[in-house]
Amino acid sequence: MKLIIAIVQDDDAGNLLETLTESGFGVTKLATTGGFLKAGNTTLMIGVEEKDVSKVIDRIEEVCKTRKQVITTPSSVASSTGVYMPYPVEVEVGGANIFVVDVDKFVRI
Repeated sequence: MKLIIAIVQDDDAGNLLETLTESGFGVTKLATTGGFLKAGNTTLMIGVEEKDVSKVIDRIEEVCKTRKQVITTPSSVASSTGVYMPYPVEVEVGGANIFVVDVDKFVRI
């Protein structure tokens, strides 16, 4: 058995949950926060048999596409006075970070 841990953007989580459950995979959803943009994301834990790992990853790839997003980030204008001036920065968001780990034991109670 394998445990797939997928970290996805909140915008993609709803569609991905629906796609995975319609495909017959059980999913546990955790609300998490990313370190880079300090934005909300979703961590999904999916327990599957080894033969189904590629199917789950295919579903994730179908739903979670990368895209460009403009964010404003503060920039120090005068560090001694503490004045900050926001400026727009284009970053790539979306996609997914996927970890596949072995499960030594699974017990359902």
